[in-house]
Amino acid sequence: MSTLPIAGSTYDKQLSAAKTFITERDHFLVVAHLHPDGDAAGSTVAVGLLLEQLGKTYVMVNEGSIPRKLAFLPNADDVVNYEEVGLQRKYNSVICIDCADDSRIGDVRDAFTEDAQILNIDHHPTNDGFGSVSLIRTDAAATVEILYDLFQAFELTWNQPLATAIYTGLLTDTGGFRYSNTTPHVMAIAAEMLRLGVDGHELANNLLEKSSFAHILLLKKALSTLTFSDNNRLAWVMVTAADMAETGATNEDFEGIVNYPRNIDGVEVGLLFKETAADTYKVGFRSAGKVDVAQLAKSFGGGGHVRAAGCTLNGTLDDVVTQVTERVRSALQ
Repeated sequence: MSTLPIAGSTYDKQLSAAKTFITERDHFLVVAHLHPDGDAAGSTVAVGLLLEQLGKTYVMVNEGSIPRKLAFLPNADDVVNYEEVGLQRKYNSVICIDCADDSRIGDVRDAFTEDAQILNIDHHPTNDGFGSVSLIRTDAAATVEILYDLFQAFELTWNQPLATAIYTGLLTDTGGFRYSNTTPHVMAIAAEMLRLGVDGHELANNLLEKSSFAHILLLKKALSTLTFSDNNRLAWVMVTAADMAETGATNEDFEGIVNYPRNIDGVEVGLLFKETAADTYKVGFRSAGKVDVAQLAKSFGGGGHVRAAGCTLNGTLDDVVTQVTERVRSALQ
């Protein structure tokens, strides 16, 4: 097993507290953020596999379905879609994974008892420390990296299904091990997961290379709106509800679109404005590195990472674009 990064005594204490939380409790509800990505979904099933080995009872849930691309994950079919099914009882012991704040849990919060004890495991710098016990390492590339550290505290049998869940989160949250969060610790974990039988090539092909037809149609719509300002240091694209209806796209078909304006040479900040309801827009932020978009998103009630963040704003499209771009311009000065 690879060694832990030098994280200091605070992180060690958090790991110990998280282990105690899990060891001393049973009947867990495991939930990740709305519209789960590879890290959130991988973390969910990884925690489920841990609890299974420990002989604990648990339910995995999410507000919404696991994306088609991630349906291969072990026990992904067991993740309850709260929008469609709901739950028959409320839970006192909750493990929240990859949720930067309480709001990212969504309506699943209604399945918590009033006195619910929450273990908050996350890597977002904007995490507000909600819950009873927090296990947060903001320099981790993905939440699965923290889970790997935590799992070392248990007598756990590592196998291919568990390794696949961990590897999936690392692969997706590092952009295929291309982003600046790809550290020696990340690569050591990835190598270990490969030794356990993970098919890295197949995962990379399915998760990073292949695109749905709806995604391509939506990308065409988005790129037709591409706009530049501030000497081409700021660029953005927009997608309306009508675009969604015309292309037949779903939320998972948006994956990667926000990166197109950011990836243009000379662009410091790329934005995606996505209409989610009448006069409601989800804004995706991507930074080339000089601008901390987590703080920008946080100023609008959102959050995320230094280079990737998001928020939701109400108003007309013109008003929302003006608000966000003016704040980005201030950060670019």
